[in-house]
Amino acid sequence: MTPRRLERPERARRPAMSRDTDDGRGREHGEDWAATRAWVQEQLGEDERIEGVERLLGGWTSTMRRLRVTGPAGAERTLVLRSFVEPFYRRHAAGLLTREARILRMLAPAGVVPVAELRAVDPDAEHCDHPSLLMSLLPGRVRLDEAGAGRRAALLADQLVRIHRLDVPEGERPRAYQAWTAPERVRPPAVTDRPDVWRRAVDVIRRDPPAHRACFLHRDFHPGNVLFTGERDDLRISGVVDWVETSWGPADLDVAHCSTTLALLHGTDEGLRFADRYTAAGGLLAEDPADHLYWRMLDALAFAPDAEKVAVPWRELGRTDLTPRLVARRLEDYLEALLRRYARGSRPAP
Repeated sequence: MTPRRLERPERARRPAMSRDTDDGRGREHGEDWAATRAWVQEQLGEDERIEGVERLLGGWTSTMRRLRVTGPAGAERTLVLRSFVEPFYRRHAAGLLTREARILRMLAPAGVVPVAELRAVDPDAEHCDHPSLLMSLLPGRVRLDEAGAGRRAALLADQLVRIHRLDVPEGERPRAYQAWTAPERVRPPAVTDRPDVWRRAVDVIRRDPPAHRACFLHRDFHPGNVLFTGERDDLRISGVVDWVETSWGPADLDVAHCSTTLALLHGTDEGLRFADRYTAAGGLLAEDPADHLYWRMLDALAFAPDAEKVAVPWRELGRTDLTPRLVARRLEDYLEALLRRYARGSRPAP
C-alpha cells in the first residue's frame, strides 16, 4: 500500500508488538491519547481498567494498540484499538471506520469469516483524540515467511471463496468497488530495461471495465491481513482483519490483489498460482482471459512505481530480505508473466 492512495489506507494486521507503553499521563511516543484512553475506559465494565498498552507494528496509516484489560478477581481480556492519526487519513476516517464497524457487525454473528467483535467506534473523534475503533483481539498471527507459503496460499484461496459467497441483501451491500489506478495515473519506474512490458501492461487497462458478476469483496485481502494458528496439517486461518475497503464488485479483483501481494512476497510463480488455487476451491472467475487479465493488471499497476513501499511493514515483521530492489524487480517480473499467460496472441505459460 502506498500512502498517496486513499483507496488503500491501511494494512491493518496483527503485527509484532513493540514494548512501548504510554507514560501514565496519556502520552505515548509523544502522542496525546488521554481522551482516547478515557473513551476506552468508558466502554469497559464498571470494575475493569486498562492495565497495559502496547503499540503494534506493521501498519501504514493507523496507530494500532493492544490493550490489556483487567477485571474483578484478576480476570483479563485483550482489546485492539485502531486510531487514524495522520492528517490525510484522519480527514477520511469517518467513512473508513463507519464502513468497518458496519461490516464487523454484519459478519461477526454469521461466523462464516473469523472477524473481530466490534466494541465501540468514534469515527468523527467526538470523544477521542483521533478517530478510533475498539474491537476484540483475534487469536493467531500474520505469517509471511517463505516456509509453508504454498499451504497458506491454499487456505487463503478457500477463505476468499467463502467471503465471495456471502449472501448480502441488496440494501446491506457495501459501496461499489473503486479502481486504485488508471492508465493515465500509472508511473513506470524511472529506470527499467523492459519498457515494452510496462507499455503493454498499461494498454491492457485502456478499456472499459469488463462486464462481471458482482459479489461481496474484502478488497484488501492478502497475507498481511490474515491471521493463522497451528502448524503444518493443523494450520488454520483464525482471523481476517482490515475491513475498511469492503466493496461490491468482481471476484477477480480480490483474487488479483492477493495474487499481486503473493508475487511480491514469494515470487512470480506463487502470484500466478493463486487464481488456480481459487478456482480449485470452487471460486468463479472471468471466463475470458482478456477480462481476467484486465483485473489482474488493474491491481498490479496500482503498485507502480513504489512497490517497495509495501515491504516496509513486511520488513518490520521479519522479511528483511524484501529489499526495495527485489520487490520492484518482482513486480516487473509479475507483469511480464501475466502478459505471457493471459494476453491474446501470447504463448500460454506452461
